[in-house]
Amino acid sequence: MQTKRPLVVVDEAIPFLNGVLDPWCDVRALPGAAVAAADLRDADALVVRTRTRCDAALLGGSSVRLVVTATIGFDHIDCAWCAAHGIEVATAAGCNARGVLQWVAGVLALDARRRGWRPAEKCLGIVGVGHVGELVRQYAEAWGFRTVCCDPPREAREHSGFCSLEAVAEAADVLTLHTPLDATTRHLVDARLVARMKRDALLVNASRGGVVATEAVLDSPLRFAFDVWEGEPAIDPRALERAEAATPHIAGYSVQGKANATAAAVRAIARRFGLPLGDWYPPEALRPVPRPIGWEEMCATIDRYFDVEAETQALKRAPEAFERMRDAYRYRAEYF
Repeated sequence: MQTKRPLVVVDEAIPFLNGVLDPWCDVRALPGAAVAAADLRDADALVVRTRTRCDAALLGGSSVRLVVTATIGFDHIDCAWCAAHGIEVATAAGCNARGVLQWVAGVLALDARRRGWRPAEKCLGIVGVGHVGELVRQYAEAWGFRTVCCDPPREAREHSGFCSLEAVAEAADVLTLHTPLDATTRHLVDARLVARMKRDALLVNASRGGVVATEAVLDSPLRFAFDVWEGEPAIDPRALERAEAATPHIAGYSVQGKANATAAAVRAIARRFGLPLGDWYPPEALRPVPRPIGWEEMCATIDRYFDVEAETQALKRAPEAFERMRDAYRYRAEYF
C-alpha cells in the first residue's frame, strides 16, 4: 500500500529551498503574503517567513500540523492558538545571529568614525542576551567595551546577575536591543526609559520595530540606528530623517544566515515526516567559519561586506521602496 506523500505549502521566496523537498513531498510554493486558508485545507505542513500571519483565520479548519518559520522571530505566529489546536511550531532560532552581529558592528564602526571615540571609552548596554545578544557581548568585550546586560527571563532561570533594564539604560553610551516582540517587550523602550538614558546615547535596534515606542524617541534628543521600524514597511519620516543609520530590516540578511534558516526549516520537516534530510545544508552556500577579529581590523574591513552609510542613504532617498529593497537585497557574506 502506497503511503500518502506529505503536502507542504512553502513561501516561494525562501532561498535555497527550491526542489529540496520534492523527492519526498508534494510542494506547493506561493507568495508568502498571499497564502490563504483555502491553500491549506489539505496541507500537512506550512513553511513561512514573517510575511505570513499564522493564526486561526489562516489555519482554522486546515489539516496543517506543523508550522515552520525560516526566521528567528515568531511574532507572526499565534503560538498559543497553534498549541491549543495540536499544531507544532518550529523556528530557526539563532540562524542569523552572526549576520546581526555584523550589522551591529557596522553601526558601531560608523558611529566611532563620525564621533571619534574608542571602545574603551564606552559602555555598551545589551537588552536580550540570547543568540544575538550573547555574540554582541563577547565581541564587544573583546573590542574593549564595558558591557552591562539585561535579560529578565535568563535572570529568572539562572540568577546570574543580569542588571535591570533601568540600570542598563542609565549606564549605556550605546544601548542595543535583541529581544523578541511579545506582550512584555512591546514598547519596552518608552518615554520613561528614554528619560533615564544619557542625552547623547545611541539606541540601536535590530530586533523588532514594536520594541521601541517611536514617539518617545522622537520627543527626545536620543540618537538612534534602526534596522526595524514600528509600522514597517511604512516608516515615520521624522524617524527616518533623524536616524544615524537606517536599513530596511536586513540586519540578518547574510548568505550563511539564510542558509542556516532554510536548513533549520528542512530539518523540522525531515523530523516530522521521517525524511533523510537531517544533515542537509545548501550546497551553494559556504558554511560559516567564525573567528575572533580585532576592533581595528573590523573597522577597516566592515564596509566591504556591509556599508551601513550607503545603505542608509539609499533608504532615506526612497523609503517607499522598503519592501523592494528588502526582497531584492543581495545577501552579504559573514566573515567573522
